Amino acid sequence: MKYLDFAPLARINAFLDNVDVGDYIVHGDLEAYSCKLAGLDKKLSRSLEQDVQLGSSPLEMSKSPVGPLSESSSRKTLIYLILTLNHIYPDYDFSLLRANHFRKEDGVSTVEEAVDSQLLEVSRVWESTPGVGDTAFLDSLWTAIDEAITLADCDVYSYKTDLESDPFGEKGNVWSFNFFFYNRKLKRILYLSCRGISKTAAKLTEDSSECRYNSDDADDEEAQTYGMANDMDL
Repeated sequence: MKYLDFAPLARINAFLDNVDVGDYIVHGDLEAYSCKLAGLDKKLSRSLEQDVQLGSSPLEMSKSPVGPLSESSSRKTLIYLILTLNHIYPDYDFSLLRANHFRKEDGVSTVEEAVDSQLLEVSRVWESTPGVGDTAFLDSLWTAIDEAITLADCDVYSYKTDLESDPFGEKGNVWSFNFFFYNRKLKRILYLSCRGISKTAAKLTEDSSECRYNSDDADDEEAQTYGMANDMDL
């Protein structure tokens, strides 16, 4: 899958990286991908195709959240959802997910309402942030998404987190949502997700990362000192 560079999406994605709304921090992801496969994606796609066909129940073959898995188009939809998660969260492996891990949403308007209500606090931060523009956050968000994916032609899916093997289950998560907007005609998929993380958990994560960084620096210095000592012995 190929990352698609849309400037309006990139601007909002950068803003959503770390939004302090008072009681918690919001981390968001907003990216679009072409469903044209190449390289490792193509190889994994073939493996997933085989695994899905062999491992799906008779019921799933006739009906699933992505459509009947007996049909190639439905299996491709599932594979695109899995590959998108792998691209967005490279520290996790989603290759074992199957159709039952996803849900097809009722429609774009229902999803818009859910996202809008969850991001009200984020909207207020946007309005008070210099340089982001005069357009309201939610208007900017949906306009950017529509320009990239054409919402009227999209099916919308969501991933049902197991809270153990994905970022949505990380310690300190207060709430989260994720949606895949799939335009079959354009062969394109757009992913929108946000997580509200308690400030305490966010601080612990930051401190832990800093400790690992300092530890790595210390190890490097020790290795350099050891190497110099060996050179002097010679």
